[in-house]
Amino acid sequence: MSDNNTQQQGKAVQTTGHAWDGDLQEFNNPLPRWWIWTFYATIIFSLGYWIIYPTWPYANTFTKGVGNTITFQNSAGEEVTTHWNTRSLLIEDMQTGEEALKQKAYLEKVNAASYEEILSDPDMMAFANSMAKVVFADNCAACHGPGGDLPEQAFGLYPNVADDAWLWGGTTTEIEQTITHGRNGFMPAFGKSLNDEKLEQLANYVLGLSGHSVETDKAAAGQKIFQGQEGGCYYCHGTDGTGLKSQGAANLTDAVWTVANVPGAVKEEGKVAAVKSVIKNGITRQMPQWKSRLGVEQIKLLTLYVHELGGGE
Repeated sequence: MSDNNTQQQGKAVQTTGHAWDGDLQEFNNPLPRWWIWTFYATIIFSLGYWIIYPTWPYANTFTKGVGNTITFQNSAGEEVTTHWNTRSLLIEDMQTGEEALKQKAYLEKVNAASYEEILSDPDMMAFANSMAKVVFADNCAACHGPGGDLPEQAFGLYPNVADDAWLWGGTTTEIEQTITHGRNGFMPAFGKSLNDEKLEQLANYVLGLSGHSVETDKAAAGQKIFQGQEGGCYYCHGTDGTGLKSQGAANLTDAVWTVANVPGAVKEEGKVAAVKSVIKNGITRQMPQWKSRLGVEQIKLLTLYVHELGGGE
C-alpha cells in the first residue's frame, strides 16, 4: 500500500505552494512542448525579419534591411531601385502586376490610335475616360472642379470646362495644345483710360450683345467705344463680338459668362455693374503648362476627357 501511495503522489500535479482561502492552490503545470517550440520559432522568425526587412528606427532614419530591393519606374520614366517597403511594392505591382500589364497594353493601343479613331470606338473611349478621370482629379480638379464645372464660389477664377464655350478652341488639337503648353489669359484694364460714364456705356453695349435689356442710348455710345480706337475692343472680340480663339477672347454674344458674374445678378443694374467691373479691372489668368509634369499618354487621355466634358467640337 505504501508503494502504491508513493507512486500516486509522484504522479500528482505539483503546486507552487501558494494557497488562498485554505484550499485554493496554484498548479505548477509545465507548458506543452509544442507551445515552447512554437515560441522559439517566433523568436527565430523575428530575428530573420529584423535582418531582411526595414525594422528599427534610429537617429532620423531606420534600418533598411538586406537583400530585398524593389525596382520600378518613377514618374519621369527613370528606373529606380530601392529597399523593400509597402509604397515601392505597390508601385511595382501597379507597373508589373497582371492587371497593370493588361492596362498598359490597352493604353498603348489608345496611344497609337488617332483622336478620330478613339472617339468613334466606344470601348477605347470608356477606357480613356476611366483613366483620365483619375488624372483629371489629381491634377485639374483643384481649379476646374471635380466634374469640370466650377463651384459657385470659384466663379471667374478659372474657366468652366464642362460647357460648350471654348475660349481657346474645343477641337482635340486645340485642347491638347492648351494642356501641353498652358495659356495666358489677359485683358487690359480700362479703368484709367475710360471714365466711369464711358465704362457704363461700354458695359451696356457688351451686355446687350447677348440679348440682355440695356439702356439703348448708353449702348449706342458704348458701341462707338467698342468699335473705335478709344476702346479698341474689336481687335480681340471681333467687330461682331464673337471673340477670337487665338487670343482666348470670349464670345460676348453667347450669354456664357466666364468672369463677369452676370448670372448671379438679379437686376439689370447688377448685371451691368458686373460687366463694368471686368472692363475696369481687366483680366489676368494663367494656366500652367503640363508637358513637364504629365506624359504624352496622360495628356492625350485628358484631351479626350475634357473634349467630351464640354461636348467637343
